[in-house]
Amino acid sequence: MKMFKKVLIANRGEIAVRIIRACREIGVRTVAVHSEADTAALHVRLADEAVCIGPAAPGKSYLNMAAIIAAAEIAGADAIHPGYGFLSENAEFAEVCRRCNIAFIGPTPEAMKQWGDKVTARGNAKRFGLPLLPGTLVLRDGAHAKEEANRIGYPIILKASGGGGGRGMRIVRSDKDIESNYEAATTEAARGFKNPDVYLERFVERPRHIEFQILVDRHGNARSLGERECSLQRRHQKIIEEAPSPWMTEERRREMGDRICRAMLETGYDGLGTVEFLLDPEGPNGGQLYFMEMNTRLQVEHPVTEMVTSLDLVAEQILVAAGGKLAMPEHLRFRGHAIECRINAEDPVSFAPWPGVITEYHPPGGNGVRVDGGVYGGFRVPSHYDSLIAKVITHASTREGALRRMERALDEFIVGGIRTNIPLHKRLITHEDVRAGKMTTRTIEELVAKR
Repeated sequence: MKMFKKVLIANRGEIAVRIIRACREIGVRTVAVHSEADTAALHVRLADEAVCIGPAAPGKSYLNMAAIIAAAEIAGADAIHPGYGFLSENAEFAEVCRRCNIAFIGPTPEAMKQWGDKVTARGNAKRFGLPLLPGTLVLRDGAHAKEEANRIGYPIILKASGGGGGRGMRIVRSDKDIESNYEAATTEAARGFKNPDVYLERFVERPRHIEFQILVDRHGNARSLGERECSLQRRHQKIIEEAPSPWMTEERRREMGDRICRAMLETGYDGLGTVEFLLDPEGPNGGQLYFMEMNTRLQVEHPVTEMVTSLDLVAEQILVAAGGKLAMPEHLRFRGHAIECRINAEDPVSFAPWPGVITEYHPPGGNGVRVDGGVYGGFRVPSHYDSLIAKVITHASTREGALRRMERALDEFIVGGIRTNIPLHKRLITHEDVRAGKMTTRTIEELVAKR
């Protein structure tokens, strides 16, 4: 293994700060890139070097491949870490890095294409025995969508083959709506992902969302690092995550983890990745997991896995990208329970983004509390980017202990000058279904409807 000398971080906010911390601890220098709106951002202040790459608009800065590559060459960076979002799952960017002899800290472009496209990923899942909901390949047109929907049975969900984050998705419950929703989904997919392809699968009304964290090196070693429960979502965006899932048993965890590792090795995947499943609680044997998609990058919610495994996933990701071998045992033992709340700069009632100057900032602390943040008192939260400003993670020996610790941490968190979704988190943490471990992806929607 030849460790990188300098890593450029092609991202911003809390994840850029997180990567800087990991690099510092393994002795690697860092280069922050930033837009004109982020000149005073925390990641810019913490990195060893910083380069401005353009105006505030993401397309002219954080999504500008030419500007990022130029910054890496000017700074002498021998690797680029994309974080999550922006260019993190862009196979073209990974290929550009390779052509410029700059290591991309993530899977190969070929692996990203194979698992990043949802239709291709469904084919991989079927080949390796991962359970699938009834679904289709890419649909030809609205008439084809209607034909397949009638074959599978309503309700169905249309999904963008190259998308994510809820964009390009449409739930359809009858024939009269299928063709118009097909047209809307393809238009949104083409606009958002430059790929109009959509497919459909059976829709589960009240599912849970469970995902498995995997890590694969280039020496034939793959590890499943357990699962995360990510059912608390709003409009397909995760709000609270935890590890392990209250639904999971050790037998289920090991069986699914072994299947996923085999699939990763046989398809030549390398690096970190997350395999996502829908759980139908009304399925056989107390519920059935169904493969949904794979994210070929570091996840926002990676800290809960770190807390129960005592691993630094960002450092492990960098080590693997540099050619290192995995040193952890084949089957990890997990320690206690961890919960993460995403703190967003938004109105807790309307969910509207709330940019502005943070006049006061006091994150919680104490035993078993971790805060991954990207802001500070006096920082102006810009309006151009995602509203996430920090993540609160709590860890305890039991799930109930982690929930109680989160209650205390949220009460301590002071953010002045802007609105945040902390009040929503307080309601969710004390919700009876959440306390009982019976939440679904509809829980937040139903809670909001009761206001």
